[in-house]
Amino acid sequence: MPEVYSLDDVAFALRAQCCLTDRAFDRFLPDGLRAVSAQYWTPLRVAVRVAIWLEELEIRSVADIGAGVGKFCVVGALASRCRFIGLEQRVRLVTAARSLASAFQVAERVDFLEGALGQVAAPLADAYYFYNPFGENLHFDGHLDDDVELGEARYDRDVEAAGDLLRQAAAGTYAITYNGFGGRMPESYYLLRADRRLACELCLWRKAHGRVRATSSRLSGEHASAA
Repeated sequence: MPEVYSLDDVAFALRAQCCLTDRAFDRFLPDGLRAVSAQYWTPLRVAVRVAIWLEELEIRSVADIGAGVGKFCVVGALASRCRFIGLEQRVRLVTAARSLASAFQVAERVDFLEGALGQVAAPLADAYYFYNPFGENLHFDGHLDDDVELGEARYDRDVEAAGDLLRQAAAGTYAITYNGFGGRMPESYYLLRADRRLACELCLWRKAHGRVRATSSRLSGEHASAA
């Protein structure tokens, strides 16, 4: 039988950038959302890895596109000094995310906005995080619910909106992708780091001043490290 950790135990471990099991954290999610955590929310190991990168590069604000129940933002806030803004289209998930941030006492550095990318103004941040946020549109037998529009047409619009956000971002902006976002990174971004030891590829990109070589926007390993 797995050991049960208290909320304070989980928070203490994450502040030390120690990674517990996802089950240890997910028990603090609402019952109906806990069961789908492995399918929809960022794994703790990934969120802690990102937090370490944020600290090393002194990145101070991150916007999570498709924040869901807020797991990535809350874990990231515990494991770093960064500020997080989550954009989420489902009202009930925004409510759950705010409750999670309050429970872990990071609400002063974690905000959640209701809305869909392309329909509301994207949060301004030093970095944007994407965990394949639009893939649900293509999983016709695996939707979380029927509360929002889903489908191939919506998928295409969302991916285009993400590309527009990245293209319009200021030079020096970072992008973090875990299992991609559905499109190609704009050619103005170059790959800084990649971790391929996780279940999906985790990549850290940065927007250059002007266009960079096309090969650097592919997941070819150039400019990358396994750090």
